[in-house]
Amino acid sequence: MAKTKLFKILMAAFLTISCVGFTANAQRVSSSAKEAASAKVSKEAKAEAKKLTKEGWKVAPGALPLERQLERSYGLQYEFNDENQPKYLFGDGMSTAESYDVAKMQATEIAKQNLASKIESELTAEIKTTVSNNQMSPEEATSLLEILQGSRTVITQSMGRVTPVTEVYRKLKNKNTEVSVRIAYNSETIKKKAKDIIRKQQRERGEKIHQNIEGYELGNH
Repeated sequence: MAKTKLFKILMAAFLTISCVGFTANAQRVSSSAKEAASAKVSKEAKAEAKKLTKEGWKVAPGALPLERQLERSYGLQYEFNDENQPKYLFGDGMSTAESYDVAKMQATEIAKQNLASKIESELTAEIKTTVSNNQMSPEEATSLLEILQGSRTVITQSMGRVTPVTEVYRKLKNKNTEVSVRIAYNSETIKKKAKDIIRKQQRERGEKIHQNIEGYELGNH
């Protein structure tokens, strides 16, 4: 009987502590949400939102107001890493379809391909810089560039599911729906994924794996 009573007391104490912790966390989340909602929106975001609204663009029900979405996009663009390089890369996509869902899916895929294209351009520049610094032979560079150019689809797929930073739609005169999205991806993360893909494809081709492209090993890592 004593053990049963003690067990009930301990369970009651545990539940009380858990509820207090949950309530405190919920309050913090609620407070953060309120702060975000009350934060001022820049003139640039307001002006761009007004312009897009005049062009017929709307946000989906339940989504953040357009000016808030734009403000978030601007904020990410202003973030830089320790080397003063943009922390995020962006991809834009637009598509038209009979339904909103189909148009959004297609627009998101186009945005991912656009971002993958930017990754390809940046890595191409890195490879050329490595060659110019005599850290890689022209033959090796040519091989890497061939692999890179053929890897855009794989790089796109490696992004997985992405949440648009901005997402707007409008109804056209022919009753189709046009959707425009912008996605953001951490530059360091997506570059690492791309280089992992290159390394893997080099191995599959049985080629020598170059060890240094802008500080990131394509070899054993």
